[in-house]
Amino acid sequence: MDENHRGYYLKAPGPPGSGSSLRLPVRGSFPRVDDHLVQAEVTRDEIIGGHRIVASPAHPPHADQHNELDFILRAQVAPGYRAAVDLLTRYDEGSDFASDTCVRKEGVDPTTGSRYLEEIAFEVVSEQNEGWVTEKARRMHQRGVRRIFTVWVKTQKVCEWSTTADDWRPLEASSKIEDPCLVAPLTVAALLDAAKADFAVIAALAAKGSPAIQQRDAAALASSILEVLDARGVDISDALRQEISVCQDPDRLHRWLRQAALASSADDLSSAL
Repeated sequence: MDENHRGYYLKAPGPPGSGSSLRLPVRGSFPRVDDHLVQAEVTRDEIIGGHRIVASPAHPPHADQHNELDFILRAQVAPGYRAAVDLLTRYDEGSDFASDTCVRKEGVDPTTGSRYLEEIAFEVVSEQNEGWVTEKARRMHQRGVRRIFTVWVKTQKVCEWSTTADDWRPLEASSKIEDPCLVAPLTVAALLDAAKADFAVIAALAAKGSPAIQQRDAAALASSILEVLDARGVDISDALRQEISVCQDPDRLHRWLRQAALASSADDLSSAL
């Protein structure tokens, strides 16, 4: 979302019993990730280092880029992890805000009894104040988010937060983001180009062994086998044609395909079973 500073701040907690008292629960050095200062899905408030921010709905091209990011990241998530959008997180005593898109480990963190903290986070930047985006990155890293990325809409670049430089490090479009949270290396260019994003999603689904991709590939192989047989004038029974069409075993289909290029009769094809 686009964030606009409205010039008012988080007040310190009042004395016990006062109506304005604000609890800041702490577990160790940090509050739990779900001990919130703002009301998720009720208000548009976020709090960054005690500064209250209004996170406004976005216009194109920010909203468009956010959609592209969500599309590609969902497919990239490795087993055991989960992608989320606008996930509100308590980063420190005075910070309660959401990244645009993030990936976290599935399940409950046994040390806190709450969900796991984000492993990696992505932020789309268009009209936002760059200072607030940077401050969010600092606080996310201090909390324990391992990697933080930004997609800059106007300049069409992708950056990763560098704790060494305390600044954003531009990534080459040809470079790849590799991380245990991701099922396959993600080409940076795919975050900026819709056509490349499509290929990245297909590659990620194939790497996961997606049933949808496997069924598509099997159907393509079966179609190729039948086309080769028809082109070579090899007659096969309706039963065998149906058997080939519904087969989901890639090894068997490849054997059929090789035999279809050599067979002179249905008996030759059957011998490949």
